[in-house]
Amino acid sequence: MTKRLTEVAKKAGVSEATVSRVLNGRDGVSEATRTAVLTALDVLGYERPTKLRGERARLVGLVLPELQNPIFPALAEVVTGTLAQRGYTPALCARTIGGVSEMDYVEMLLDHQVSGVIFAGGSYALADARHDHYRRLTDRGLPVVLVNAGVDELGFPRVSTDDAVAVEQAYGHLRSLGHERIGMVLGPEGHVPSRRKLDAMVQAADWGDAERECVERSSFSMEGARVAATKLVERGVTGIICASDVLALGTIRAARRLGRAVPTDISVVGFDDSAFMTCTDPPLTTVRQPIETMGQAAVDLLVTQIEGAGVLQDELLFEPELVVRGSTGPAPGR
Repeated sequence: MTKRLTEVAKKAGVSEATVSRVLNGRDGVSEATRTAVLTALDVLGYERPTKLRGERARLVGLVLPELQNPIFPALAEVVTGTLAQRGYTPALCARTIGGVSEMDYVEMLLDHQVSGVIFAGGSYALADARHDHYRRLTDRGLPVVLVNAGVDELGFPRVSTDDAVAVEQAYGHLRSLGHERIGMVLGPEGHVPSRRKLDAMVQAADWGDAERECVERSSFSMEGARVAATKLVERGVTGIICASDVLALGTIRAARRLGRAVPTDISVVGFDDSAFMTCTDPPLTTVRQPIETMGQAAVDLLVTQIEGAGVLQDELLFEPELVVRGSTGPAPGR
C-alpha cells in the first residue's frame, strides 16, 4: 500500500497524503488534482477503489498494429501530443508477434475505465477478421475512432486517407513517365484500404480481367513484398505502385535481386511517406498521408464523443500528396 501511494503521488505530482484523501473519497481536493491522481492510478495499472470504479478515467487508448513501420510512431506522436493538450492521458498499446493481441488490449483498456479508444491499422481493416471485441466497445457505449478505412458495419467514426486520390496520383505520375505496364503490390485480400486502392486502379487504368495479373498480394513486410514484386517484374511490369513504404522497399530489393536497376528499369511508388524515405537508395517516390492533420482530427472526433456532443457517422477523407523522389523515372526505352 505504501509503495502504491508513493508511485501514484510521484506520477501525479502531489503528496502521498493527497493521494490517500482521493482514494478514501475525502473532501479538500480540487477536481483537477483528483483527476490527476485517478489517471495516475490507471496508468500505473493499479485498481481503483470499488467506489471509484464507476467513473471513467481521463485515459485514452491508442491501439497500433506495430511500431516497426515508421508511420505508426509518427501517428502516435501526433495523437499522444494532441490528447495531452486536451487534458487526456494517452495509453499506447502496440501489438507484437506472439504478444498481446488487439482483443486483449481492448479488455485491458475496459478494465482501466478508459474514456475512449483510437485504433489504427487494426483488424477492423480486415474484412475476414474477428470483430467481436469492437462490438464490446459499442455495447459499453465507449467512444471510438478508427484511422483509415475499415469494414462498414462497425459504425465507428473514421478518419481516412483518400485511397482513390492516392492511386490516381501515383498512376498518373507513372503514365506521364511513359510506363504502360503498371502493377500493384497490395496488402491481403481482405484489407479494406488495399481493396479501395485496387478499385481506384481498375477505374483509372480501365483494367479488365486480363490486367489482374498485374496485382500481387503480400503481408505488410519487406520479405512478403519481395516475393510479390518478383512475380510482377518477371511478368514485364515496369512501374509498381505499393500499398505502403515498407512494401515499396521490399519491391526495390526484389528488382535488384533480379538484376534490374531502380529507376532505370523499374519505377516504384510507395504510400505513407514515413520517416527516412528521403534516406533510402534511391530516395523513395511516395504518396504522403497527412498524418498530422488526420491524427488531430481523430482526437477531435473522439473528444467530441466523450463530451457527449454526438457521433459523426460519416468518414472524413483527407487528400494525400504525391512526393516525387528518385525511385521513379522514364520507362525503359524512353
